[in-house]
Amino acid sequence: MEPNAASVALIRAEEVLLIQRAFEPLKGLWTLPGGRREPGESIAEAAIREVAEEVGIRAENLQPVLQMSVTEKFRLQVFATRDFSGGVVPSPEVAGWTWARLGTLAELETTPDLDRVLRRAFSLSAARQNL
Repeated sequence: MEPNAASVALIRAEEVLLIQRAFEPLKGLWTLPGGRREPGESIAEAAIREVAEEVGIRAENLQPVLQMSVTEKFRLQVFATRDFSGGVVPSPEVAGWTWARLGTLAELETTPDLDRVLRRAFSLSAARQNL
């Protein structure tokens, strides 16, 4: 199944931007900014648009991390980048936001497999930085 949703790990130094979802699905859980793909969009275009809409950040040079099923309806493409600009301006879809370190994820109620996803995102991002 082709991805119909996308999210982005916005990585700065050893932290990643997490948002707390204000609405279903997964209301109240901490996760990466992102959302549904619209007709005619590439999955990367959807990721860039969703990040801009949800948190007001312009993301560029997205690196694919992995694909995963979130619900029966949604197949998610996760991206990572260290190339972004702008400050966080949360939309009404965002109940809260934080810059988090991998070691602090246990303190948050997150979406399933977020720890695994972020470990891979940080690993790929670090490898790309060292090129």
